[in-house]
Amino acid sequence: MLADLVAGALEDAAERQTATGLAEVEAAALAAAPALDALSFLAPAEQIKVIAEVKRASPSRGSLATIQDPADLAARYAAGGASAISVLTEQRKFLGSLADLEAVRAAVSVPVLRKDFIATEYQVLEARAAGADLVLLIVAALDQPTLVRLHEFIRSLGMTPLVETHDAVEVSRAVDLGAELLGVNARNLSTFELDQDLFGRLADRIPAGTIKVAESAVKNAADVAHYRAAGADVVLVGEALVTGENPVATLKEFLSV
Repeated sequence: MLADLVAGALEDAAERQTATGLAEVEAAALAAAPALDALSFLAPAEQIKVIAEVKRASPSRGSLATIQDPADLAARYAAGGASAISVLTEQRKFLGSLADLEAVRAAVSVPVLRKDFIATEYQVLEARAAGADLVLLIVAALDQPTLVRLHEFIRSLGMTPLVETHDAVEVSRAVDLGAELLGVNARNLSTFELDQDLFGRLADRIPAGTIKVAESAVKNAADVAHYRAAGADVVLVGEALVTGENPVATLKEFLSV
C-alpha cells in the first residue's frame, strides 16, 4: 500500500511539473514569506501539544468528512489551541490538494505541515511555495541517501522536516539523520493495523532534546494521556477531530491532558 501511495503521489507531482516547471516552482518557493520556526511552536511544555489535521479521507477508512472550507476548520483548530496544522495534500486516497494547504496557510498564524508522500525536491519546493513550514518525510518510503538529501533540502529552505517512523530500525535511521522532530506512527502502512503501544516501546530510543510526536490511534483524551505517559511531547490527530460533532471541543479535551 505504501509503495502504491508513493507511486501515485509521484505520478501526480510529475503531472503538475509538466504544467509548472521546476524553475517556476523554485522561484515561487524562494519568494514565499519565510517559514515559521516550527520547533519553537512544538517545543516540550507542561501540557502536551497537538498538531491538528485537515483530513477528508484515508485509505483505511475511506471518506471521513467533507470539509468544504479547510481554512475555516484550520482557523478553528488554531483558535482552540493547536500548535500546528497538518494538511493532507495527497489527492487520490486522501482527497487533499496544495490548494487546501495554501488556504490554510492564509488563515492561521501557527506552522502548517504538508502531509504527503514526499520523495522529490520538486514536491518540497511545492510545499514551500504553498506556504508550508513543515514537510513530512516517511522513513519507510525512502532509502537513506534520499532521506538524508531531502531532510537537508527541507532545512535549507527554512522548513522543518517531521521524520516519521514505524519501528526500531526506522527510529535508528531517523536518529542517524539528526532528526529534531521525530514521529512514531502507530499505523502500520503496509497493513493499516494500529498498535497504540508502539510509541512507548520506541520512545527510549529517541535522544533527549528531540521532539517526540505520537501519530495515529488517538480517539479520546485517554489515548492522549496514554501517549503523554509514554513520553510524547506532541500528538498528531486527524480522524478524531474531523469525524466528531465539535472538533474544537475535542481538541480542548486533548489539550487538557
